[in-house]
Amino acid sequence: MILIDSIKTFGEYLLLMKRVIAKPERWRVFFRQMLHEMYQLGVNSIPIVLLISFFIGAVICIQLKLNIESPWMPKMVVGYSTREILILEFSSSIMCLILAGKVGSNITSEIGTMRVTQQIDALEIMGVNSASFLILPKITALMTMIPILVIFSIAAGTGGAFSIGKFTGIMTPEDLMIGFQYEFQQWYVWCSVIKSFAFAFIITSVSSFYGYRVTGGSLEVGKASTNAVVSCSALILFADMILTQLLMQ
Repeated sequence: MILIDSIKTFGEYLLLMKRVIAKPERWRVFFRQMLHEMYQLGVNSIPIVLLISFFIGAVICIQLKLNIESPWMPKMVVGYSTREILILEFSSSIMCLILAGKVGSNITSEIGTMRVTQQIDALEIMGVNSASFLILPKITALMTMIPILVIFSIAAGTGGAFSIGKFTGIMTPEDLMIGFQYEFQQWYVWCSVIKSFAFAFIITSVSSFYGYRVTGGSLEVGKASTNAVVSCSALILFADMILTQLLMQ
């Protein structure tokens, strides 16, 4: 029964995405809405991305220094390991999990509220493709902003590592810098950005899907937001496993 429901839900999702990925009826309206969503979903997420990344970078540096410190271990290993963790996993996968809670719930609540207040029905009556009108700008906006958020996250995490090393004295900035520069692979940054594109699509499309199919009242909107965040998180982890295997071969 669960399998049948899952297949049915996936089919409804595909049908909705077919309506979403359609040529906008008015490009001027589309770009105006896209810019609005870039500010709402992307720019407004920069503070939380910077704050969390800064402290996570500092914590990673402390933990590595305390747990792998050894006379046989070069000092630059701490900087090297911190860089790899930030670039390969945290700034793409873990940060998108955090954004799924912030951005995903916001999208579901917004579209779900429009559904229960019959605003979407009004758009349909006027002959507007409500799915494309409401969802496509959100998808393109977050996918446009996500590389910027990833780069900001990497930079803030690096700043956190250097700050904790300098102000606590557990590591010298010189040792950290050597580790950060050691055998740097530019492709790893591109892997992080490529994965974040997929995660951004998952966050916006799945959250919009749950909001678009809400029935009932405000209580159902809250339940849909919770279900959207859970589903986005599970799909991001699954996609991370697949994409890491494909990109890192």
